[in-house]
Amino acid sequence: MTEHAIIAATPEPRTRESLASGLSRLGVTPGMTLLVHCALSRLGWVSGGAQTVVRALLDAVGPAGTVVMPAQSSQLSDPANWQAPAVPPAWIATIQATLPPFDPRTTPTRGMGAVAELFRTWPGARRSPHPLCSFAALGPLAESITATQALGDPFGHGGPLGCLYRERAGILLLGTGFDACTALHMAEALASPPPPRISEGAPVWMDGQRRWVAFDLPAGDADRFPSLGEALVRQGLARTGQVGSASCHLLDLRAVVDAAARLMTETNR
Repeated sequence: MTEHAIIAATPEPRTRESLASGLSRLGVTPGMTLLVHCALSRLGWVSGGAQTVVRALLDAVGPAGTVVMPAQSSQLSDPANWQAPAVPPAWIATIQATLPPFDPRTTPTRGMGAVAELFRTWPGARRSPHPLCSFAALGPLAESITATQALGDPFGHGGPLGCLYRERAGILLLGTGFDACTALHMAEALASPPPPRISEGAPVWMDGQRRWVAFDLPAGDADRFPSLGEALVRQGLARTGQVGSASCHLLDLRAVVDAAARLMTETNR
């Protein structure tokens, strides 16, 4: 949607105060730990754009709360796996040899949206170490949430999502659909049978040198997340409301992961 179309569809500018008020009405409370997925354009025209959204989220959870966002960087993945578009096979070795290594301070996100891209650079934000599937966090729990993340199990109990699961964090879908809900990848790993694994790789810094590291990842299937989300809403696990112009969902991460894992197991039979 163009900015002109967004302005035309917005009855009045969205501000830091109005967004924070909407988040509060939805159920976001001071002290919450909150995993946020945000589609900026769905909020309507925001005075100050992504910066205002980040400030409104921090206002809503307050200084005792922690905000977390996915900070994935799929541009560093193995080019042999790239689709839409794929690259010529003759390019693969050159790309593997020249992609810049993952740096939590400077590696941009890809496909995460303007709010998540700004958030990873916010003063005080921490970022987990996975070269493809990192998370950024800001608040009192940021250090522990981002401390570890296994190459082969980025969405498991030993990484950021596991910490959020134990902390009974919330999930905020701020204008996004359930297809963006990264916590459902954790549910995939807990479902029976677990998803197949695919060969991956990425450039990293290791012992002061750039190295290409190969590893396996679960083959997630986000195409089924929207229907899973509909089932979770029918089960009463989502609090739904409007923030700005966006339809939003607020959920309990542990309840969602457990329920989604059960639904996936039933579907997989």
